[in-house]
Amino acid sequence: MLTSEQIAFYHENGYIVVEDVLSDDEVADLRRVTDEFVERSRGVSESDEIFDLEPNHSADRPRLRRIKNPIAQHEVYDRTMRHQDILDIVEQLVGPGLRRHNTKLNMKEPDHGSAVEWHQDWAFYPHTNDDVLAVGVCMDDMTEENGCMLMAPGSHKGALYSHHENGVFVGAVSDPDFQAPETVKCLVKAGGITVHHARTLHASTPNHSANPRRLLLFEYCSLDSWPLLGATYEDYCASVVRGQPSVSPRQEAVPVSIPLPKPENAGSIFEIQESLRNREMARQ
Repeated sequence: MLTSEQIAFYHENGYIVVEDVLSDDEVADLRRVTDEFVERSRGVSESDEIFDLEPNHSADRPRLRRIKNPIAQHEVYDRTMRHQDILDIVEQLVGPGLRRHNTKLNMKEPDHGSAVEWHQDWAFYPHTNDDVLAVGVCMDDMTEENGCMLMAPGSHKGALYSHHENGVFVGAVSDPDFQAPETVKCLVKAGGITVHHARTLHASTPNHSANPRRLLLFEYCSLDSWPLLGATYEDYCASVVRGQPSVSPRQEAVPVSIPLPKPENAGSIFEIQESLRNREMARQ
C-alpha cells in the first residue's frame, strides 16, 4: 500500500516508483514465460497478432519489441494484471473500483531495443475523465543504460501536445521545436513497478547495455472513465477487475484529441512512431 506522501507525490508529479511489489518467484515466472515466447518467435518472420518484431529479427537471433495483449496469451500475465498488491496501489490513486484498458509487454533486447519517442498515453485512448494510468511491472532492473522510462514531472497537469503530423496520427509529440521539460529517470529494480498518469509525458532511449529490459504494462481506469473510441458495453463489463460496472460516465473538462486518422503502417506504438519525421530518442 502507498503512504499518504507517495499518493501526494503521484498527484503532484504524475508518476511514482514503488519497489518490491512482486516476489522473486513471481518475477522468475514472468521471465520464464517470456523466454518461451521469444523461442516461439523464431518461427515468425513478420509481426502478427502476438509478436511485434524488431526490424532485424531472425530465426537465429530472435528480437522482439513487444508481445501484444499478453493477458490473452498466458495466464501468468493475466494473474500479474490481477495482482492484489498492484490493484491496491492503483485503487488508492483512481478507485474505488477499477477496470483494465489495455496490456502489452515492451521488450528491449541487449545492445539494441527500440526507443520510444516523447508521448502522452492520453493521445492514444482519450476517456470521459482522466483517472487513467499505466503500471509498468519491471521484469529486469531498469537502468539508464538499458533504456529506463523517462518522465516529465507535472506534465499531466498541462497541455495535450499534438501527436499528429501532416494530418496523420504519429503517436508522438510532433512539434519540431518541442523540448522536453525537466526529465526524471525511473530507475527501478526487478519486481518493482512504475505508475504514470495517462497525460504524463514519457519516453525511453534504446538499450545500450548487455542486459535486457522487459516491462509489462497494464493500463487501468476508474470505473466511471469511459473510452471515447471503440468500446461496447460488453467490452466495458469484461474489463472490470474490481467493483461493479457503471452506466454513468463521469465527464470532466480534460483536453481531448482523437487519434485518427492512423498511418498506413498503424499497429503498435513502434510502428506508428516510424511515421514521425523527427525521431530524437531513436538517435540517442
